[in-house]
Amino acid sequence: MTATRRGVLAAAGALGLLGAAPARAEPPAVRISRGYGIHFLPMFVMERQRLLEKHAAAAGLGELKVAWSAIDGGNQINDAMLAGALDIATLGVPGFLVLWDKARGHPQIEVLGIAPMSAGSMWVNSRIPEVRTLADFSERDRIALPGIKTSYAAVVLQMMAAQAFGAANYAKLDPLTVGMPYPEAVAALTSGKTEITAHVASPPFNYIELDHPGIHRVASSRETLGDLPVIMAHTTRRFHDANPKLVGAFLAALDEACGFITADKPAAAKLYAAAANVKTSDELVLRILEDPENRFSTTPVGMLRFASFLHAVGTLKAAPADWKALFFPELHDRQGS
Repeated sequence: MTATRRGVLAAAGALGLLGAAPARAEPPAVRISRGYGIHFLPMFVMERQRLLEKHAAAAGLGELKVAWSAIDGGNQINDAMLAGALDIATLGVPGFLVLWDKARGHPQIEVLGIAPMSAGSMWVNSRIPEVRTLADFSERDRIALPGIKTSYAAVVLQMMAAQAFGAANYAKLDPLTVGMPYPEAVAALTSGKTEITAHVASPPFNYIELDHPGIHRVASSRETLGDLPVIMAHTTRRFHDANPKLVGAFLAALDEACGFITADKPAAAKLYAAAANVKTSDELVLRILEDPENRFSTTPVGMLRFASFLHAVGTLKAAPADWKALFFPELHDRQGS
């Protein structure tokens, strides 16, 4: 048994997850996490329009209480899931893959995806005029991203570096990175008064930065890597198997939320601008939603691109045989990749 697996089992045992009583079927309350960026928009729609409550009632579950928690950062979310503090978590795809890999083969803590909810592009923005490609970064630069090496932005930067410098040099830019939450990184970059000279950012933060004089885009993950999934929802097999109707209601609510965003972008923009803890406007959010780089759907696209990279660099011990190995059966009829 590896040290990593021993650590996961020890943590689960300490939290009372191994050998615990079966999860109560169809609980009257469900605890869900969401983040802050626009790629979490389906969660904001579900919360504001009470879509999960609606679909739970339709499934015969009665009145359902939904407790929403704003948590940013894959490590924090995964810790909360293992600790039994969350029932359904939403986070970036790399963070999910790390937890999926660690918990494989252990029924009490095994996790699988319910569905993705968004796909889009990360941008590398800079305030240094001479930096026009990734190859132009040097020791003078400091690149902000939410978490060094492990965050969604950090993994995307490594994937872009592998394309630019060769697979063996995927970590070439890691020494220049600085862990910093998105809002603080935007302030640091646009002020021009800190060590931060660049930022790997997602919407709306990357758009906000480019609206400031002197900030320009160095690279786009979509241009370099193609379409990538951004945010997805997952839960433990234990919770899923004990609460199949609730998981089905969540997927139906997520489908409806994604459909709402696609069909009525102005209304979705207004909802996000009012609900999110980010200073932005309806107009900016609408501009982002109308950009074809950003899409909202529960069909998994590009999952294996992440998994293959993380396996190749040793982050994942196992690579999934196909995308269906990462998700519960409710999603297997989709045309994923």
